[in-house]
Amino acid sequence: MLRTVMLVGAGGFIGSVMRYLLQYYVEKGLASTFPWGTLIANVVGSFIIGIVFALAEKGNLMNAEWRIFLAVGICGGFTTFSSFAYNNFTMIKEQALGSLLLNVGASLFFGILAVYLGIILIRVIF
Repeated sequence: MLRTVMLVGAGGFIGSVMRYLLQYYVEKGLASTFPWGTLIANVVGSFIIGIVFALAEKGNLMNAEWRIFLAVGICGGFTTFSSFAYNNFTMIKEQALGSLLLNVGASLFFGILAVYLGIILIRVIF
């Protein structure tokens, strides 16, 4: 159990740092208040988790520890649902309905699409 917790924690650290750097560099020069970094992190994280679970389904390509490290740890730290929820709450509060609908719609659509594409990519390769 301790080993699993350490794997999740290490992966979460890596994912969180990656998310911070992505958001920093994506939003650094933008005049827009739209949360582009959060949207990109959610889509990329969804794609990666699709790849991880597709590899795990193949049987001997990934053991349970790698799956936990990558999916729960790195993707859990990298994807930003809590930030997503807060950004959407802020848009509601600011009555920015267009931005809210764009963010929710794009995150859901492209997130699900990215999972699917990750799975398809692994099926094509293997």
